[in-house]
Parts: sequence; C-alpha cells; structure tokens
Amino acid sequence: MTKADIVERVHQKTGFNKKESFDLVESVFEVMKETLAGGEDLKLSGFGNFKVRQKADRRGRNPQTGEAITIEARRILSFKPSHVLKSSLNK
Repeated sequence: MTKADIVERVHQKTGFNKKESFDLVESVFEVMKETLAGGEDLKLSGFGNFKVRQKADRRGRNPQTGEAITIEARRILSFKPSHVLKSSLNK
C-alpha cells in the first residue's frame, strides 16, 4: 500500500475531496516525523509504539576485504505492534 492508496481510502471513508484527504494524510505523517525526529516516542492506541533508540559505535567487518571497521553511532526507529493489531492479524 502506498501513500496514494491511503489518501484514496481516506477520501472514500470520510467524504473529503482528494485534496483535503491528501492534506490530512500529509499532516498526520508530518506530525509523526517531527515527533520521532525530536526523540519522543509515539504511541498509537490499537496500532503500536514507535520508539527512537540510540545505537552505540560498534566494530564491524568489510565483507569484501575482511578489514575491521567502526560502524558509527546512530539513532534507529523500532516498532512494536499492539496486542490489538497482533490479534487482528492472527484471526
């Protein structure tokens, strides 16, 4: 499913025109991005939790040369689905 598919479904379910539906979907995604970029967790009841975690530097190996390298520290996004979502997937 693409963002355009989501906009189409919002359009069908709400009766908003496509421009309003697109703006609504864009606004929701923008708020989600800003929240996560600010380091806050995002909890959507009935859907799941998005969490930003910090990964430390670690040792790695270049698979082509076998040379040891350091993989830089970075922030990653993890998602844990809610029990409601899990149960609806496993009906």
